[in-house]
Amino acid sequence: MCYLVVSYVQFVYVSWQMFCSSSSDSSDEEVVSSESPKKRPSLLLPLLACVLHEDDVRAPLKPRKIPFMTGIQWVEQKMKDPKEFYDMFRMRRSVFLMLHDTLLNNYQLKSSPYMCSKEALALFLWTCGSPQSNSNGVDRFGHSPSQISRKFAEVLQCVDRMVADYIKPRDPTFTVVHPTLRKPRFWPHFQNAIGAIDGTHIPVTVPANQKVMHMNRHGYTSENVMAVCDFDMRFTFVVTGWPGSVHDTRVWSDALVAYENYPHPPAGNLLIYAFISITYALFITACDVHFSLIIGKYYLVDSGYPNRVGYLAPYKGQRYHVPEFQQTAPVGEKEIFNHRHSSLRNVIERSFGVLKMKWRILRGIPSYPMDKQKMIISACMCYIITFVKVLYVMTF
Repeated sequence: MCYLVVSYVQFVYVSWQMFCSSSSDSSDEEVVSSESPKKRPSLLLPLLACVLHEDDVRAPLKPRKIPFMTGIQWVEQKMKDPKEFYDMFRMRRSVFLMLHDTLLNNYQLKSSPYMCSKEALALFLWTCGSPQSNSNGVDRFGHSPSQISRKFAEVLQCVDRMVADYIKPRDPTFTVVHPTLRKPRFWPHFQNAIGAIDGTHIPVTVPANQKVMHMNRHGYTSENVMAVCDFDMRFTFVVTGWPGSVHDTRVWSDALVAYENYPHPPAGNLLIYAFISITYALFITACDVHFSLIIGKYYLVDSGYPNRVGYLAPYKGQRYHVPEFQQTAPVGEKEIFNHRHSSLRNVIERSFGVLKMKWRILRGIPSYPMDKQKMIISACMCYIITFVKVLYVMTF
């Protein structure tokens, strides 16, 4: 390094002398021109020395930061306090351990020489729950940026394999009537409802050439995510990846034919229903237990979806949403129907609200690749709304 400084000073000094000599009078120029070329100071030597020593001389590396506490030590410390653990990782310690064992045994979650599987899962949950950037993960867990990014992607891949096994109907035949539907205000009018369908917008970061396509009606770039949930707030089907400018009906109509695992509602026999409803109305009332075999099951949808077999929408032109009835009670048959319909369908709105409050990364996903952003959305839905509830049922 000292040799470089000396060479640079010598180069500047010689250059200044040449500049001064060129500005002298012609008599001086004749004297200089009469000198031998060997006595002229060389400008190439210092420059050549700088080039030769450029590869040999390097700035000293910054000493690696030694964390006060390693990542796994920090996780173990948080496990001692249930409230702090829940605040950091968005789930209880028992659920965390069960989730870790499930990913480890069934979905190929592995440890590495630099990070164990428990620390990797904690890193993933901590990043999605807060949310945190990659640099924050480096500072918190004490690993290199590449190691943090690689482990986050590995856990995300494991959860993506897990989604197909948990986001599905609990009862594929839909024969069990949910206890909520047996309440007097809903029975027997909604006894054949099996869940609700709706869409929500998740803010995402997209390239400049895709901003117009992902711009929604609210003025920000997003993905239109369609979801189906039951009355236990468990997601049974999720479609991600559609731009925010696409209407909910477009996503739904494509999902009907594009996905083999779409949970279609069981269809009934409409001819038998029409015949019995006209001639034997009393028979229907007496045999309401088997009524679903006649008219089939259906999902509750809002007015943005078509009202067709298997999908029950509210009356249009009437009050519908629950806050609209807070000041004035529903009046007439149509408003009473809309009010009870909205009270039941509101389960999916609550599910979306819990999802976004639990995993704050869904309030604005960072600039990951588009495929990775879709996987993050599915992973968050699988974790809090589905896997945790499955564990709750199995435990209690």
